[in-house]
Amino acid sequence: MQDRQEQISQVIVTAEQMRQIEERIFTAGMPVIALMEKVAGLITHRIQEIYPNQRQAIGILVGPGHNGGDALVVARELHFRGYEVWIYSPFAKLKELTSQHLQYAQSLGIPCYQAIEQLANCELLIDGLFGFGLERTLKDAIASAINQLNTWHQPIISIDLPSGLHTDTGEVLGTAIRSTHTFCLGLWKLAFLQDQALDYIGKAELIDFDIPLADVKAILGDTPKMKRITPVTALATLPLPRPPVTHKYKEGHLLLICGSRRYAGGAILTGLGARASGVGMLSIAVPESLKPILVSHLPEALIVGCPETQAGAIAQLQLPEKTDLSSFNAIACGPGLTQDSTPVVQAVIKSDRPLILDADGLNILAQMGTIPTLQKRQALTVLTPHTGEFQRLFPHLLDDAKQNRLQAVREAAAQSGAVVLLKGARTAIANPQGFLWINPESTPALARGGSGDVLTGLLGGLLAPAIAKQIAVEDIVATAAWWHSQAGILAAGDRTELGVDALTLTNYLLKVPQKLGV
Repeated sequence: MQDRQEQISQVIVTAEQMRQIEERIFTAGMPVIALMEKVAGLITHRIQEIYPNQRQAIGILVGPGHNGGDALVVARELHFRGYEVWIYSPFAKLKELTSQHLQYAQSLGIPCYQAIEQLANCELLIDGLFGFGLERTLKDAIASAINQLNTWHQPIISIDLPSGLHTDTGEVLGTAIRSTHTFCLGLWKLAFLQDQALDYIGKAELIDFDIPLADVKAILGDTPKMKRITPVTALATLPLPRPPVTHKYKEGHLLLICGSRRYAGGAILTGLGARASGVGMLSIAVPESLKPILVSHLPEALIVGCPETQAGAIAQLQLPEKTDLSSFNAIACGPGLTQDSTPVVQAVIKSDRPLILDADGLNILAQMGTIPTLQKRQALTVLTPHTGEFQRLFPHLLDDAKQNRLQAVREAAAQSGAVVLLKGARTAIANPQGFLWINPESTPALARGGSGDVLTGLLGGLLAPAIAKQIAVEDIVATAAWWHSQAGILAAGDRTELGVDALTLTNYLLKVPQKLGV
């Protein structure tokens, strides 16, 4: 049972895939009406758990399709459990099953209205207007009704998806309900992983109604092209437990190239992120003038002081005797560098080492020409841009990034040959073969300067020992993104979202595996 639930929690579907999966279920003999009763029963149970002492009326918003039918069964069940229920049903034409449920609800004496104003005094609203698959723009009376209820202050629970959102892109189709909770039915829809939908979804929860895995695999295949990162998948690539016999070089040697006189903090934060990863050996190349401050913060690291420009940036790498770039298992380059260090970035891009580029490393790559430069590179490359950096790296994908960021990051990885991590409220990681990991949880507490530097260090520290273990790189990147966001969530829980500066974030990184008992 645990294995099935874990597999279901990773699945993401498009509207068309969900239609095909449901069609298989119905073709196999599951009556539509039976499934509707089961789903509505699960929803009713969750509403009772969330709002156990409801005194005023609950307003049920009923659409013309089976989403409206689900809502009407919920209305009936809440009525039988002693809740006061009012129905808003503005559509003249309903699907047959939905129409039957409405007829029965009215026979029970449940009030039914065609004007949204009649529900203004309800304490809770249940949105069953439109489920997955909506593609047309909402307008006229229904759009006006949605806009009106969005000005109210009652909590709203949406069934499957907030009405008005595109299932795949998360685009607002004219207008959409701003939900407090959304109960996603059966399998996670793609909209739940799109940044532009998050203001409407509220707290998301999966209502698992026991879709057989065989039906999911029949449509998505044994190796789906996109998955949600879960604690199980993230922890599977952590280097824990370590073997009883090991040594520091077996646990990876990472080189960080970061910092400048102007941005010394970037080097410190990147180093602290790497420290939390448990990497066996950590070398940090910084301008010579920064060496004392780095030693004071990271005494266990080998701090390499490099010749610097007049402005205090690294002018060239000056590694210790008998050491060159091939001495390292992985290199992470960029935080705090400034573009004065362009020759340094050019040199590491030409190396044969696995390379993570962030911040000014990305800006310099963009100036060099992202795709032609990386197509010449033989070694693994990981890019970790935020939206602005992504647009500089891949300007020809600008429109795609605005309309469907998940498709854009896939295209970027395919064209560049790099693993691309696109930061956001729902960070997405794509490999060149088109596979996509999406991080389903984060916190706006991470929207602070320096938090990305921490991620770069953490990712570098995980990547260095993983190279020899032949773990898929996108899996390592997904683990780093998940670990980083979970640390932010833990810190925000203790300190509020305002109290999570980047240094504090580094202190919470090790609390994540501790909390999960790893």
